[in-house]
Amino acid sequence: MKYEFSERAYTLLRSPLLGIRMQARRGSLISLAEELPAEELFPLPMLAEAAASVISADAQALQYGDPEGYAPLREWLIGDWLKSKDVHVGEGGVLLTTGSQQAVDLFARVYIDPGDRVLVENPTSPGVLQALRMQGAVIIAAEGDGEGLHPEHLRQLLDRHRPKALFAAPNFTNPSGILWSVQRRKEVLELCLERDVLIVEDDSYGDLHFHSYSQPPSVRYPSLYALENNTVSGHVLYIGSFSKTVAPALRTGWAAGSREIIAMMAAAKGMADWQSSSLNQRLLYHLLDVTAFDLRDHIALLNREYHTRLKLMAELLKRSAWKEAAYRYPGGGMFLWVCLPEGLDAEVLLKAALAKGVAFLPGPLCSPDGGSRRYIRLNFSHPGRDELLLGMNLLGEAVAEFTARS
Repeated sequence: MKYEFSERAYTLLRSPLLGIRMQARRGSLISLAEELPAEELFPLPMLAEAAASVISADAQALQYGDPEGYAPLREWLIGDWLKSKDVHVGEGGVLLTTGSQQAVDLFARVYIDPGDRVLVENPTSPGVLQALRMQGAVIIAAEGDGEGLHPEHLRQLLDRHRPKALFAAPNFTNPSGILWSVQRRKEVLELCLERDVLIVEDDSYGDLHFHSYSQPPSVRYPSLYALENNTVSGHVLYIGSFSKTVAPALRTGWAAGSREIIAMMAAAKGMADWQSSSLNQRLLYHLLDVTAFDLRDHIALLNREYHTRLKLMAELLKRSAWKEAAYRYPGGGMFLWVCLPEGLDAEVLLKAALAKGVAFLPGPLCSPDGGSRRYIRLNFSHPGRDELLLGMNLLGEAVAEFTARS
């Protein structure tokens, strides 16, 4: 039979990430491409203790749960974690999701119609672009610099296109790692409030920071959601996840916002999968609230190690093969966004790198219009130090071969 898939469905098959993931699972590839934490830093003993306790205590842990998520975990999230970030959520204002990607997808399903104009940072997360393309959105790139989106450029885009939403990640933007200044946050928020544009704020990487291992950026760099709490409510949907700080397989993220938006997203979730795993959510709650596990101490451990790996990657980029490459040293996150030497194309380089056994994410996957052809995204959090050294050496060989021809 000849299957006639929707045109939008084919966008899911065009990403080189599919092939990279398959090769990486076979153990035949060093991947610097994906958004993965370091599994050797997972809190395995305490996760095992939590799993055993939850399963043995109550068979209800294996039953269907509420689409909104396990109530005690939602209460912990609202009363402990989000409040520490000055994020205050009203009743019915939080939905637990299967990672932050599902939060983006659910929002896009209920809020974006085909042809709606949506602004995104350029570059931005490939997952955001895929979710918006599946809904038929017209995606418009908003440019910025080291402090965040350019207010004047954003003003022009808002007036010209009258977009329905803006997707932004002020804390260590994926892939560029930029931390927006407080002034830019205020200016962007004010512009969107004036024009009644909803902001989807992704803070999945906000806890991974290298300025001070014990003090989160939210102390000095309030989220757009927190800034809006001082004015009026409803213009920011705040998204986050435990995937980068505890373990991705727990598949627990959240969306916090107005009760109206959260209710609509919960209805869509009920149709998509009814609920995220209540077993995983109970396990996570037990880990966070019952065991001796301290999430803040664990994040400080992650940040020390990830900073070490970032410094190693930056040192390796000083070698001769990379001498004309350029990048901005990030203050947090998981990625280094590198501009290749003149004449190099990211997708062409990827083919040569894969042949040597190493992968990265080519820049066009992070660009709404397929641009950024000289840029690559390198992940420094997942590969161990030895693997990182080997992977960067192999990638350096591929770069050197291309630059030698020019």
